[in-house]
Amino acid sequence: MEVPPTDANPTDHARDMRRAARNISVLMLASIISKGVIFIWQIILSGLLSDIDYGVYSTVVALGAVAAPIVNFGIGLIAIREVSRKPQLIGRYWAAMLYTQTALFGVAYIGLVIGGLLVSRSAANPDILALTAIAGISLLIDVIGSISNDLLIAQERMTITAAVEIGSMLLRVALVAMAVLAGWGLIGLYAMTIASGVVRAVLLSGVHLRDGLRPQWSTDRSIVWGLLTNGWPLAINAIIAQVYDQSDKIMTTSIIGEVYTSYIGLAYTIKLGITELLSTTVVMATYPIMSRYHEEGDGRMFGFMVEKLARFMLLVSLPIALVFTVFAQPIVEQFLAEKYAPVAGILPIYMWYTVISMIGAIFARALLIQNKQRTALAIRVAGLMLNLVLNAILLFGFRDPRGVVIATLSAEALSLLLMMQIFRAPGFDWSTTLAGALRILLLGAASAVIMLLIGSLNPWLGIVAGLLVYAIGVMLLPVLHRDDWDLLYRVVMAMPGGTIIRRFWHRDIQITT
Repeated sequence: MEVPPTDANPTDHARDMRRAARNISVLMLASIISKGVIFIWQIILSGLLSDIDYGVYSTVVALGAVAAPIVNFGIGLIAIREVSRKPQLIGRYWAAMLYTQTALFGVAYIGLVIGGLLVSRSAANPDILALTAIAGISLLIDVIGSISNDLLIAQERMTITAAVEIGSMLLRVALVAMAVLAGWGLIGLYAMTIASGVVRAVLLSGVHLRDGLRPQWSTDRSIVWGLLTNGWPLAINAIIAQVYDQSDKIMTTSIIGEVYTSYIGLAYTIKLGITELLSTTVVMATYPIMSRYHEEGDGRMFGFMVEKLARFMLLVSLPIALVFTVFAQPIVEQFLAEKYAPVAGILPIYMWYTVISMIGAIFARALLIQNKQRTALAIRVAGLMLNLVLNAILLFGFRDPRGVVIATLSAEALSLLLMMQIFRAPGFDWSTTLAGALRILLLGAASAVIMLLIGSLNPWLGIVAGLLVYAIGVMLLPVLHRDDWDLLYRVVMAMPGGTIIRRFWHRDIQITT
């Protein structure tokens, strides 16, 4: 499959691809550091807190995650799209976002407190309500920082956002660790979280102020109205997506108890770390350029990038799911406290959910760029309905925390199938996409056999051998097309140390800066 021709200068597209690769690499590096630090800290935190406290903590985090899309309201994604096309309006968008999202915070906070009240009564634990009210303050602090962050991404200034993200994450972990080790409990944990959020917001907003940018406070109703009308389907979509992810913890606390929630919360933390590292950063970094490609020429470069990104998501997520499916028990025994042994039964289900959600994120973002937010919303509603039905059957019927994870996996699978049925774009060919996916799945099956055979002797050797077979298969077998390797090469060359790698790996393509 050749790269689709476009009406623009090929050199311009090479430069755009190089810039997209650089954006990915910068955000990826920041994600590796910040998400890696927070991931390790979450594992440590689970050992420092009692299983009940960690269950309460996971429940409060889940409630906040469901409320957060009300504050964000999909406005950030719409603003990135519009500011990347019309950068001269950035001051107006900054003011409109601050005004609109501050008002939305009030609505979200009321809903958050009501949710905390209901869960605390159901679980007979008043601490849940008090901690939810305290943690909810961070929603306002975080959104102020996120507005400035989104505007920097629209300007493709990923280096600055990455540096602030790393610094603020390290500060947050340090402050929270100090509070927990000092015996301040969950109240101290959330107080330090708010403090680090203030620092992040000040730093990101300060970048714009230093550049001479100011919010243009003369209210532009057309911008506000555009953000709200285009954002509400995304907001509902995001709420439903968070309900997918968080309802298992909320319902488990309400029905079974906080201890079981601690198991699900820890498994979810591992799943989230993988998704943030391998999916979220790539999707966000390529979003501005994909938006422009959709508007240029016949849009074939847009479809081309969607196909490649979906394939890469499957390529990187499949071996992770295989490892946790075959070796969940020894991994949990080695790295988690003994009290979290039941997590081994939950992790494999979450990892297959990760595979499906990472691929689905590409198509969901593509539908957004095509301005099909309402279609994406209808798909999410269908998935949520399935999720609720399965939750009622599996959780209430069997009282097993694995049931809610199975429900989430099933709902996400339905959403992906529906998006695959609907998505169409020039430059995107389903026969090519599915054929590429089949080759990757066959390679994954061969790797799984190696994991099982060698893993029966030693699980760690099984992991290494299986991943090695997978990597060799990717390099030597026709798993990827030439243009797949070309795009991967550009990404690697844009990463730190890319010039050194280029001495040993060279492809005959133009790398334009």
